[in-house]
Amino acid sequence: MQFFTENIFLIAIAFLSGAMLVWPLIRSRAGGPALSTLQATQLINSKSAQVVDVRTADDFAKGSLPNAKNLPTAAIKDRVGELKKDRPVIVVCNTGSSAGPAAAQLRASGFTEVYVLSGGLAAWREAGLPVRK
Repeated sequence: MQFFTENIFLIAIAFLSGAMLVWPLIRSRAGGPALSTLQATQLINSKSAQVVDVRTADDFAKGSLPNAKNLPTAAIKDRVGELKKDRPVIVVCNTGSSAGPAAAQLRASGFTEVYVLSGGLAAWREAGLPVRK
């Protein structure tokens, strides 16, 4: 017991460090399944997946995945009717970190196949895949 009282500060730092390492994993799981650029391309080609870009209209205008529909996260609830529930949906943002909440909103609206593009548009560009401007 004396060990814990003398080293409480170090124990707290170790616990906090571990929590910070686990947080990205927990956050990514909340958004649902993620796809690599290869998996996303295969899903688009094989099942005509819908691509939803949740970035702002200005960012969307600078470049997006081919055939992507711009539905900023704030507008998803109002514009969910523009998507077909019988086709898979791939949610895209800049880096893959902010698409999770939008994917969760789509799932709550009744979409069953919703995925997040891992790495977002940055990963898409890095893979050398086409970008529409």
